Amino acid sequence: QVQLVQSGGGLVQTGGSLRLSCAVSGRTFSAHTVGWFRQAPGKELEFVAAISWTSDTISYADSVKGRFTISRDNAKNTVYLQMNSLKPEDTAVYYCAAPRDSGSYSILPRAYTYWGQGTQVTVSS
Repeated sequence: QVQLVQSGGGLVQTGGSLRLSCAVSGRTFSAHTVGWFRQAPGKELEFVAAISWTSDTISYADSVKGRFTISRDNAKNTVYLQMNSLKPEDTAVYYCAAPRDSGSYSILPRAYTYWGQGTQVTVSS
Protein backbone atom coordinates (compact mmCIF):
# COMPACT_ATOMS: atom_id res chain seq x y z
CA GLN A 1 0.00 0.00 0.00
CA VAL A 2 1.14 3.53 -0.80
CA GLN A 3 -0.20 6.64 0.89
CA LEU A 4 0.06 10.12 -0.60
CA VAL A 5 -0.55 13.26 1.44
CA GLN A 6 -0.67 16.59 -0.34
CA SER A 7 0.02 20.08 0.93
CA GLY A 8 0.21 23.52 -0.59
CA GLY A 9 -2.23 25.13 -2.95
CA GLY A 10 -4.57 28.03 -2.24
CA LEU A 11 -5.57 31.30 -3.85
CA VAL A 12 -3.17 33.36 -5.96
CA GLN A 13 -3.45 36.15 -8.50
CA THR A 14 -2.68 35.74 -12.18
CA GLY A 15 1.07 35.57 -12.68
CA GLY A 16 1.71 34.33 -9.17
CA SER A 17 3.36 31.15 -7.97
CA LEU A 18 2.47 28.21 -5.76
CA ARG A 19 4.21 25.01 -4.78
CA LEU A 20 2.44 21.74 -4.17
CA SER A 21 4.00 18.93 -2.18
CA CYS A 22 3.17 15.23 -2.17
CA ALA A 23 4.56 13.16 0.69
CA VAL A 24 4.63 9.46 -0.10
CA SER A 25 4.77 6.65 2.44
CA GLY A 26 4.34 2.92 2.36
CA ARG A 27 6.26 1.00 -0.27
CA THR A 28 9.68 2.00 -1.45
CA PHE A 29 8.97 5.53 -2.58
CA SER A 30 12.13 5.93 -4.57
CA ALA A 31 11.08 3.18 -6.96
CA HIS A 32 7.80 4.81 -7.97
CA THR A 33 6.88 7.25 -10.67
CA VAL A 34 4.74 10.09 -9.32
CA GLY A 35 2.33 12.08 -11.42
CA TRP A 36 0.30 15.24 -10.96
CA PHE A 37 -3.17 15.57 -12.40
CA ARG A 38 -5.87 18.21 -12.14
CA GLN A 39 -9.61 18.49 -12.54
CA ALA A 40 -11.43 21.73 -13.16
CA PRO A 41 -15.18 22.05 -12.49
CA GLY A 42 -17.16 20.31 -15.18
CA LYS A 43 -14.04 18.96 -16.88
CA GLU A 44 -12.30 15.62 -17.00
CA LEU A 45 -9.22 14.74 -15.04
CA GLU A 46 -6.15 15.80 -17.01
CA PHE A 47 -2.45 15.05 -16.86
CA VAL A 48 -0.15 17.83 -15.62
CA ALA A 49 3.31 16.35 -15.03
CA ALA A 50 5.09 13.13 -14.13
CA ILE A 51 8.54 12.19 -12.90
CA SER A 52 10.23 8.80 -12.91
CA TRP A 53 11.83 7.39 -9.80
CA THR A 54 15.30 8.32 -11.03
CA SER A 55 14.13 11.76 -12.22
CA ASP A 56 15.63 11.02 -15.62
CA THR A 57 12.22 10.90 -17.29
CA ILE A 58 9.94 13.90 -16.85
CA SER A 59 6.83 14.81 -18.80
CA TYR A 60 4.63 17.88 -18.88
CA ALA A 61 1.31 18.72 -20.44
CA ASP A 62 1.71 21.29 -23.20
CA SER A 63 -0.49 23.68 -21.27
CA VAL A 64 1.99 23.92 -18.37
CA LYS A 65 5.31 23.40 -20.13
CA GLY A 66 7.74 26.19 -19.30
CA ARG A 67 5.68 27.32 -16.31
CA PHE A 68 5.50 24.26 -14.04
CA THR A 69 8.40 22.21 -12.72
CA ILE A 70 8.12 18.77 -11.15
CA SER A 71 10.88 17.50 -8.90
CA ARG A 72 11.43 14.92 -6.20
CA ASP A 73 13.55 14.44 -3.11
CA ASN A 74 13.80 10.72 -2.50
CA ALA A 75 15.52 11.31 0.85
CA LYS A 76 12.36 13.09 2.01
CA ASN A 77 9.92 10.84 0.12
CA THR A 78 8.39 13.95 -1.39
CA VAL A 79 7.50 15.16 -4.87
CA TYR A 80 6.99 18.83 -5.63
CA LEU A 81 5.13 20.77 -8.29
CA GLN A 82 6.38 24.31 -8.61
CA MET A 83 3.82 26.39 -10.48
CA ASN A 84 4.86 29.77 -11.85
CA SER A 85 3.13 32.32 -14.09
CA LEU A 86 -0.22 30.94 -13.04
CA LYS A 87 -3.27 31.62 -15.17
CA PRO A 88 -6.99 31.49 -14.35
CA GLU A 89 -7.26 28.37 -16.51
CA ASP A 90 -4.93 26.61 -14.06
CA THR A 91 -7.71 26.74 -11.48
CA ALA A 92 -8.55 23.16 -10.50
CA VAL A 93 -8.22 20.52 -7.83
CA TYR A 94 -4.76 19.04 -8.14
CA TYR A 95 -3.95 15.42 -7.30
CA CYS A 96 -0.68 13.55 -6.99
CA ALA A 97 -0.70 9.86 -7.77
CA ALA A 98 1.50 6.79 -7.98
CA PRO A 99 1.12 3.62 -10.04
CA ARG A 100 0.82 0.23 -8.40
CA ASP A 101 3.93 -1.19 -10.00
CA SER A 102 7.27 0.32 -9.13
CA GLY A 103 9.24 1.35 -12.17
CA SER A 104 6.23 1.84 -14.44
CA TYR A 105 5.78 5.21 -16.14
CA SER A 106 2.69 6.73 -17.71
CA ILE A 107 0.87 10.01 -18.24
CA LEU A 108 -2.54 8.30 -18.27
CA PRO A 109 -4.70 8.60 -15.14
CA ARG A 110 -5.88 5.00 -15.49
CA ALA A 111 -2.30 3.78 -14.98
CA TYR A 112 -2.25 5.24 -11.46
CA THR A 113 -3.56 3.32 -8.47
CA TYR A 114 -2.79 5.46 -5.44
CA TRP A 115 -4.03 9.02 -5.16
CA GLY A 116 -3.59 11.95 -2.82
CA GLN A 117 -6.52 13.70 -1.23
CA GLY A 118 -6.51 16.61 -3.68
CA THR A 119 -5.78 20.27 -3.11
CA GLN A 120 -7.54 23.30 -4.52
CA VAL A 121 -5.61 25.82 -6.61
CA THR A 122 -7.50 28.99 -7.51
CA VAL A 123 -6.02 31.65 -9.76
CA SER A 124 -7.89 34.94 -9.77
CA SER A 125 -7.88 37.24 -12.78
